[in-house]
Amino acid sequence: MEQQKLPNVTIAIVLAILSFICCCFSAGAGAILLSGIALYLTKKDEGLYKLNPENYSNYSTLKTAKIVAIIGLVIGVISLIWTIFSILQMGGWDEYMEKVQEMMEQWQ
Repeated sequence: MEQQKLPNVTIAIVLAILSFICCCFSAGAGAILLSGIALYLTKKDEGLYKLNPENYSNYSTLKTAKIVAIIGLVIGVISLIWTIFSILQMGGWDEYMEKVQEMMEQWQ
């Protein structure tokens, strides 16, 4: 019997890489979302692999996707915590929004 590829590996690795990239741009929320989806897909494919390991050939890519997704998740959580901490250090959300408004007025 010819070996198949696990169905969600490609999308899982793409989402994991995007989560790793997004952790710098979306205060961690985008990274957490994308890595969560990637981890869900890898868990689903791991279940398929455990049922019939001899039928699938790209399990090592699945493990790579899982590792990158975990790294993206951890960095995303750290980034989100850091963003919340920074806003609280500025005096809360209202103070933060006032400072943003002042900066926007300077550029107009």
